[in-house]
Amino acid sequence: MKHFLLGVLTAIAIIVVGGVVYLRLGLAEVRGDLPPSKLETLLMTPSVHASVRREALEIPNPVAPTDENLIAGAKLYHDGCAGCHGIPGKAKKEGGDVLFPPVPQLPLVGTEYTEAQIFFVINHGIRRSGMFANGKWSTEKEMWTLAAYIKRMNSLPPHVQEELSKPKNSTLSQ
Repeated sequence: MKHFLLGVLTAIAIIVVGGVVYLRLGLAEVRGDLPPSKLETLLMTPSVHASVRREALEIPNPVAPTDENLIAGAKLYHDGCAGCHGIPGKAKKEGGDVLFPPVPQLPLVGTEYTEAQIFFVINHGIRRSGMFANGKWSTEKEMWTLAAYIKRMNSLPPHVQEELSKPKNSTLSQ
């Protein structure tokens, strides 16, 4: 049993030292114009999700999901988020697999995050992903309004969908 435990500890030490050497020698790919490796995605995507779920305070959204607030959230999304995350009806595919973690195309896949978790991501960003911390210049009300919209963007009430598709809002549907 003593040799078995020594073998396990030795294997763990070799893996840790090997990982550190791999990183310190610069063998890990860091170029931003290549998609992350399958191993990186396998390790980091669940880590990002777990961290957001652990860090985000589960508080109710103080901004009610009224038609007016959802329309305001759609405008905020179009102006600040659609460039990376896609426009409803015209989700963007290019670039989505290059960033880490791959940029979720919210109009296509939606989100499993709660509004509080969406607010957390909007507010604090995701390190080394291109998702910047909007809390530095956006108000809490704007971030909560955006969170309400993102959570419901694929199941908006008919009146909101009609309003967003009107010509005066044509920039939202382009």
